[in-house]
Amino acid sequence: MAEAFIQVLNQSIAAGWLLVAVLLLRAVLRRAPKWTMVLLWGLVALRLCWPFSWQSAWSLLPSSQTISPDILMDPSPSIHSGIDAFNSIVNPAIRQAFTPNPGDSVNPLQVWTAVLAVVWLAGVGALLGYAGLSYVSLRARLRTAVRLQEGVFQSERVSSPFVLGVFRPRVYLPFGLDASTRDYVLAHERAHIRRRDHWWKPLGFLLVAVYWFHPLLWLGYWLLCRDIELACDESVVRKLEPAQRADYTQALLDCSAGRRLAVACPLAFGELDVRRRIRAALDYRKPALWIVVLALLACALTALCFLTDPQETKVANPWVREYEPGQAGSVGKQR
Repeated sequence: MAEAFIQVLNQSIAAGWLLVAVLLLRAVLRRAPKWTMVLLWGLVALRLCWPFSWQSAWSLLPSSQTISPDILMDPSPSIHSGIDAFNSIVNPAIRQAFTPNPGDSVNPLQVWTAVLAVVWLAGVGALLGYAGLSYVSLRARLRTAVRLQEGVFQSERVSSPFVLGVFRPRVYLPFGLDASTRDYVLAHERAHIRRRDHWWKPLGFLLVAVYWFHPLLWLGYWLLCRDIELACDESVVRKLEPAQRADYTQALLDCSAGRRLAVACPLAFGELDVRRRIRAALDYRKPALWIVVLALLACALTALCFLTDPQETKVANPWVREYEPGQAGSVGKQR
């Protein structure tokens, strides 16, 4: 379990650099289509899930493995962050606190790693348990839902539309929506299903549950949910006339009340940050081709620089000496 925890720590450190890069790119590529932002978050998920190591000269990661699995048995434990100034500050403190004494029967670093691994697993279990209980509770509230059409249900116990379900997603609507509002709402919710967002959001929450100790990942998950909603809005409004976009934003506003029910469940899609979405829908302009190409190139370069590990430099063994033969008639020497 301790080895698995160290692997998770290394994955989280590598993903942290990618998260910073994605946050910067989101600020630079504000005019790019929102689906490219979702693509960037997909790179973060891939970095967190990817169990293999590909080395590349293009990698911008400072270190491929900050914490060595052998640190638990190292008589002088240290980390290798790839940043010498940081190592010079942290490593003396690590050695002072965790270097085992020859007479001790227990390695202090092994004890602390085991304790932290238990805390980590407890946090993972708590978050997954919350997700399961919230899903069961929401499903129980929807037992009286009435089928409106294929894949669409209405319920008196919901006040905002949302999608629920991973393998058989369904759209749930409150009663009382007029026909025009319902058409716009269904267009948005079906865009979620068409884009397979009912898979990506649960995957995002699963990664947050595993890496719950990483504060940037919580920020990334919140931004992912917002970018997913904005991307779905774009897919709908780009087909609408300006007057219809105004009606669409009014439908968003009408359905925004009581949205916390769906947001509280990690497996459901509810309305999120409606004010920002309304502004984005009203101000939508079809992005120029060069912006789309630039965003895709940025995604490709980000993948190349942060999904690969830096190349390892071979260090000569100081205990090995090579013999260099001399010229004819002379004695050789050690290099």
